[in-house]
Amino acid sequence: MSQSLYRKWRPREWDQVVGQDPVVKTLRNAILTDRVGHAYLFAGPRGTGKTTTARLLAKAVNCLNPDPGERPCNQCDHCTAVNEGRFLDLIEIDAASNTSVEDIRDLRDKISFSPNLGKYKVYIIDEVHMLSTPAFNALLKTLEEPPPHAIFILATTEIHKIPATVLSRCQRYEFRRVPVPLIVSHLQHVAEQENIAVEPEALTLIARQATGSVRDGISLLDQLSSTGETITLAKTQEVLGTAASQVVIDLVSSIADRSTAPGLAQIHAALDAGTDPRQFARQVVDLLRNLLLVRLGNERELDLTPEQRQLQRALSGRFDAAELVEIIRLFNTAALDPRAGSWQPGLPLELAFAQAVSPPQPALGEPAQPHQPAAARAKSPQAAAPPAPATALSPGKADPPPAVSAPPQEPAPAQPALASRLLQAETGTPAQAPNPEPDAGVTVRTINDHWRQVLAALHEQKHFQTEAFLRSSHILGIKEGVLILGLNSEFSKSKMESGDHMEVTQAALARVLGTSIPVRCVVATGKLNDKMLADLDIDSDGMVGTALRDLGGEVVDVQ
Repeated sequence: MSQSLYRKWRPREWDQVVGQDPVVKTLRNAILTDRVGHAYLFAGPRGTGKTTTARLLAKAVNCLNPDPGERPCNQCDHCTAVNEGRFLDLIEIDAASNTSVEDIRDLRDKISFSPNLGKYKVYIIDEVHMLSTPAFNALLKTLEEPPPHAIFILATTEIHKIPATVLSRCQRYEFRRVPVPLIVSHLQHVAEQENIAVEPEALTLIARQATGSVRDGISLLDQLSSTGETITLAKTQEVLGTAASQVVIDLVSSIADRSTAPGLAQIHAALDAGTDPRQFARQVVDLLRNLLLVRLGNERELDLTPEQRQLQRALSGRFDAAELVEIIRLFNTAALDPRAGSWQPGLPLELAFAQAVSPPQPALGEPAQPHQPAAARAKSPQAAAPPAPATALSPGKADPPPAVSAPPQEPAPAQPALASRLLQAETGTPAQAPNPEPDAGVTVRTINDHWRQVLAALHEQKHFQTEAFLRSSHILGIKEGVLILGLNSEFSKSKMESGDHMEVTQAALARVLGTSIPVRCVVATGKLNDKMLADLDIDSDGMVGTALRDLGGEVVDVQ
């Protein structure tokens, strides 16, 4: 039976550890100055070198080479014994299968015995977070004050599960994910030494699929080399279940164009070709993340060819940053959805795509409007120019139609009782309309009809934070001449009321509507307490009151 490549190429010297230079440098200095600690904790993702570094440290502290700077030498008897797995003073414990307190008590009883061969007896406890709470408690005293000849090295992939009492007794080292260029370079070296023919593009794809794990990258290379043929990009995509890059680009282009039929066809074609649904979703998220970074001005963070950079720069211009954030969230959910392995594996992808091309949900009381791609909105006369002045908004007159005739304005409807009662529940007094008095023709419908233009005006003037607050708000109504905006938390309300957000909002409203209207913010989460229920004339002990107060019900409308 042949040996796996990741075992064959496990580092045996400090210089062979990939991508963990700060950790290696610190440990080598500890060996050089004879300041080795009694307990270490190595934390980080899988395949980043935690166990390998622990073995190197165990080998270095027991190396017989007289020069500390040359340890481990891999030539003395102790180093050779460690490399061959027969060094009795190196004890590796798998915490996943030795989780009980009895296992730790057995270790504690044996630790007092002197080393058999070396200077130190080194205990490597892998996946230490799997130990039970009683086992951790049994380990504490020994971990804090072990015998002079004992060294503990704990390794874990889930540092948050380690008790603080254990963390405080160890020197903690964080192992980071290895960058893609370093993994590619290491895989190229392994391929050359093993006489494996592989295309550079295939190596890059393997390194990306490894997600920062050198071991995973070598394992994938080992798997692909078993065919005995040249490892091409197409073969790598076929074996790993990934879609071609052009398919992902075409799908994102379909989202930008809101082309539903071509987009669904691309998803189905990729799945029919054997692409893993969750892997396909990850590729879409990866591309969308690149577009977001380009859109936010962080293009330099991306490792792209000039052709890819030009393509993604053009593609990012077809989205707003807010759109990209939402679409990334949708496809990231699809990538993590366990239903991708069920009877309908493509369903999470289809749902994510359908939501991505659907128009955004309007705010409370806002009429639904057809969605436009970012490029189309930029050219839209409604988004580019402010609407007609206040004379067009006076009662009984219709707004001037930009493209199609609009129905005449109806008289101002009765204001929702919810807005005023929320406002009174929050302040204890009804809202007073500040001076100057707004135009009587400004109604909720008027504001709803021009709300997108208000947001566009804020975006044009680069008031991005104010725009973000307003996008997450709801128009609750107009109470005594004051526009009431509902925000989803007290924190959002306090942030909106700080700085110049309120003044900027009123200025944007005045610019678009042609008349001034004061703005007031309230917290409107729909979950009410007894006082607010009383203000809404709802019995707190009744069915509706119980649903609102205790069962997470929300007030949608008050008739």
